[in-house]
Amino acid sequence: MWQSACRSGWTRARCQDSGVDPERERLWAELFEQLDLNKNGLIDVNELRIGLAARGLSWSSVEEQIVRAGDVNHDGQLDFEEFTEYLRSHEKRLKLMFRSLDRNNDGQLDVGEIQQSLHNLGVDVTLEQAAKILQSMDKDHSMTIDWFEWRDHFLFNPLHNMEEIAQYWKHSVMLDIGELLTVPDEFSEKEKQSGFVWRQLMAGAVAGSVSRTGTAPLDRLKVFLQVHGQSSDKGNVWRGLHAMVKEGGLTALWRGNGINVLKIAPETAIKFLAYEQIKCLMRGSKEAGTLKVQERFVAGSLAGATAQTVIYPMEVLKTRLTLRKTGQYSSVADCAKQILQKEGVLAFYKGYLPNMLGIVPYAGIDLAVYETLKNAWLQRHTEGSPHPGVLVLVGCGTVSSTCGQLASYPLALIRTRMQAQASVKGAPQLSMLTLFRSIVAQEGVVGLYRGIAPNFLKVIPAVSISYVVYEHMRKVLGVGT
Repeated sequence: MWQSACRSGWTRARCQDSGVDPERERLWAELFEQLDLNKNGLIDVNELRIGLAARGLSWSSVEEQIVRAGDVNHDGQLDFEEFTEYLRSHEKRLKLMFRSLDRNNDGQLDVGEIQQSLHNLGVDVTLEQAAKILQSMDKDHSMTIDWFEWRDHFLFNPLHNMEEIAQYWKHSVMLDIGELLTVPDEFSEKEKQSGFVWRQLMAGAVAGSVSRTGTAPLDRLKVFLQVHGQSSDKGNVWRGLHAMVKEGGLTALWRGNGINVLKIAPETAIKFLAYEQIKCLMRGSKEAGTLKVQERFVAGSLAGATAQTVIYPMEVLKTRLTLRKTGQYSSVADCAKQILQKEGVLAFYKGYLPNMLGIVPYAGIDLAVYETLKNAWLQRHTEGSPHPGVLVLVGCGTVSSTCGQLASYPLALIRTRMQAQASVKGAPQLSMLTLFRSIVAQEGVVGLYRGIAPNFLKVIPAVSISYVVYEHMRKVLGVGT
């Protein structure tokens, strides 16, 4: 009671000094009381996280940013004065941003103003996309946003300028679950020049490396089942993992993982650079802006094909190293040397055709399902965030990737079998169509999906690991939340 009375007195005095709306200060005082769970007159990061989650706000790491920004005495907590001073300063910033967006000065933001403001910052969105952004904040369904809707929506999101607002609306999470990464993210010229792009890509590459390493045993089992099918003694997950440990010890579970991780960085870099060049060719200008969904599909598929063409020999090495027996190769270089000596240069491109054919259905279905699910979520949660949030994006990405894999898996299986073919005297060197007919004749249609069970089993742990590592690396590298 004494603390509340003191706060009320302080609030009245502060209002008289600053001219701030007394009703607004009273609401801040009530909010502080609600967030101060242990009633010690201080709010720490954990209390703030619980309080925001209870209000349906789950932006990544904003609690630490809010406490850091408002913590004047650097004790890791916010007292009442620090809390209200942070809100007062943040609302002033939000007011300036709102006025900069309100081009006709009518006190409301419409779809055209949002689209134009984003365009000025190098983020091109369609009117439909701008409408979805608007709807996420439009609580009274008037198809405009007034100052109060804008303020309440961003009150606990510590964005400081319109560039950060644009990034918040624009970027999605970039997670690598060990399968085809089809369509790169869109970046503005300013982000490219500032180094933001490469920090973002590096965060994704590190997350992918850790994720692939964590799920490598399941990936190796998948390759075994793809190549050996019914003849493999690794017929189910547990028996397969046990057989691998029995043959080569515990480290045998990670055979081929080194080259699998090594190829992430060049593949990501080549794909991004190719995507940018293809985008310029499609639009005819380096200042062309972002692409529509259909254009992103075409550009992403072509960029993926370009990256795969360059790094494909590493794919063949990965398959051979994954399937190797103990002592067969002493290193990656030794594996490459033996393939070159025994089979020639063309062996490094075995399975290239089914691999290229698999990119198109995977990219098309993955992107189409992802955009459909994300837009469906936005339409059903118009009072939430204009950015669906990392967990929603991860869920959409997992479902879309699974659908893409189902469509392209037979081609991936045939590619892996062709990669595994060694030029040993008397061994058959089957073409893509011959392999396809042989698998269907001997094992039926189900044979085209050998190994898909461990492949699906690794999706959830891969996504979970990627998410945690990706978010941590974004903090370390200074990529905005």
